[in-house]
Amino acid sequence: MRKIYFGFLLCFIGTTFVCGQNVSNGELAKYRRNSLATMMVYHEGDSFANELQTAFLAIPIPDKYDDHNIGVRVLDNRHLNLKTAWGRALNKKEVQLNNSKIAEYLNSQDCAKAMVARWFNYDPDNNTFNTKLLAERGNYNATELDVANAQNTVRGVAMLADAGEELLHNTFVVVNDISYVNKEEQAALAQAIIEGTVGILGALLGMEKEAKEITNLSKDITDMVSGFKVRTNSYLYQLEWNDSVAAIFYEKYYTETPDPVKIQAFIDDKTTFRMVPAATEYEYDSKGALRGTYDQSELIKTVCTRSLDKNIAALQLQYEDFKIKTPIYEIVVNDKGKIQGIAAKVGLKEGVTPKSSYQVLEQSVDEEGRTMYRKIATLKPEKDKIWDNRYMATEEKDEGSDLSYTLFKKSGGGEVYPGMLIIEGKYKKAK
Repeated sequence: MRKIYFGFLLCFIGTTFVCGQNVSNGELAKYRRNSLATMMVYHEGDSFANELQTAFLAIPIPDKYDDHNIGVRVLDNRHLNLKTAWGRALNKKEVQLNNSKIAEYLNSQDCAKAMVARWFNYDPDNNTFNTKLLAERGNYNATELDVANAQNTVRGVAMLADAGEELLHNTFVVVNDISYVNKEEQAALAQAIIEGTVGILGALLGMEKEAKEITNLSKDITDMVSGFKVRTNSYLYQLEWNDSVAAIFYEKYYTETPDPVKIQAFIDDKTTFRMVPAATEYEYDSKGALRGTYDQSELIKTVCTRSLDKNIAALQLQYEDFKIKTPIYEIVVNDKGKIQGIAAKVGLKEGVTPKSSYQVLEQSVDEEGRTMYRKIATLKPEKDKIWDNRYMATEEKDEGSDLSYTLFKKSGGGEVYPGMLIIEGKYKKAK
């Protein structure tokens, strides 16, 4: 397979990032998010290939993840050679084959190495790394996380391991294969059905003239309602970061003082850093329709954003490490001080339904500095209080779009407070 880049690492070098805490409602977000980079597959033959690319590049990383994009966002399918199936879903074998091809390509282009380089603020001009981003995203004391000192103490080693497990290990790439569903083909199919039905009735009833008028009207209707739709296959990959990978990086490559030899050895390493396949998801809403008035670019962006959000929500349920943690926003009380519910800033975009179940986790730090989580309670969403936070939902005036959070009721457990974290389903580390 011919390479179309000199590697993701070189693309990363020329990209400037602003690193810092996420800000929400004017307050620093203190919980640890998973980190995510998103990419799409470009199909030269797609009728709306350029429009899909423009729309995708305008879609921000979901706000429940830290943005870990590394410069490369679009992969050309001429070099991936993925199986496509216009007009139908891929079968399991085709999905597995595409999954393997994408993983092979990401690793051949040093994607994982670029992800690690971003985590450690790789500076190619000075041939150095540092742990500033780890400290910021993980809410660590930057001095205690200093690698040179940390490796000399039990607490320091534990904190480095904790940072690796909580942050680097939970670093993901989602590659989205988005294809336009040709609305002319959809309209033509509907038109053929209507014409066939009306034609038969016209012949049987001797109303050929009336049937022709109905057929002409049906064409206008099908053209109007066919809509813009996309099919999206999303492929999830996780950065492989474990004790052995961490040991190699810290001992052989990490340096806070200029060291061209160590940095070159890091660049030359072709085996240590890998992205590994985690899960796949397919989304196509044949019945989906938008009620608002949009220009073409906004329509395409809205359709693509909602399609990608659906897949990300589904991938969270499939893959434990990819699940998001969200802090409790508020304990809602009435005028008499009675608790009405527990508010959290998640909604339809994150896949919340009346059947969803969430655990409340209390976060603490042990004596060695490692993060611990303990289950406190279980929550269920209120049926009519689920926030519609999907892209453009307010403009569409969808039900629930006038809310600013989802309201939950406690279905079991102890007392909960704002700032405690909730996670959908069971959390594997909860005790």
